[in-house]
Amino acid sequence: MRILAIDPGFERIGIAILDKTLKPKHELVYSSCFKTRADIPFHARLTLIGNEIEKIIKKFKPEALAIEKLFFTNNQKTVMGVSEARGVIIYSASRNNLLIFEYTPPQVKIAVTGYGRSTKDGVMSMVPKLIEVRTKVTSDDELDAIAIGITCLACEKFDLKYK
Repeated sequence: MRILAIDPGFERIGIAILDKTLKPKHELVYSSCFKTRADIPFHARLTLIGNEIEKIIKKFKPEALAIEKLFFTNNQKTVMGVSEARGVIIYSASRNNLLIFEYTPPQVKIAVTGYGRSTKDGVMSMVPKLIEVRTKVTSDDELDAIAIGITCLACEKFDLKYK
C-alpha cells in the first residue's frame, strides 16, 4: 500500500510518500516541502498546490491520502486559508480515487510517540525509529507529513498485495 501523506498549508505543504511493507520498517519513498509565494494571489496559490498534488499522484501512484485535520487555532485568517488548501488537496485525491484518511495532531502524536501532547522534538526523534528514512528531512512540514503517513500505516488495515 502506498500512502500520500500531507501536512496541509498554503505557504508550505509537507508531502511524503510512504510504502507499507512486510519488512520491520515501512519505507519513505519521497518527501518534500512544497512552497508558494506570499506575493501571488491566494487563488493562484491554491492552483499551484492542486497542480503539485496532481503531479505527485501521477508520478508515485498512491492508493490513499493521509492528511492532517485542522484542530483549533486562534488565527482565523490562517485557519481559513489552510482549510481551503485542504479542500484542494482532498479534491485532487478524491478525483484520483484515493482512499482518504484524516488525523488530528494529537492522533498523530499518539501514533508516533505514544503521547498525545508530545513535542515536535519527540515526534522528530521517533520518525527514523518507525520508518526507513534514506534521505535528510529538511523541514518541519516534511517531518509532519511523514508522521501523518506513519499514523495512517499504523491505524488503518491495508491488504499487502505486494512489497
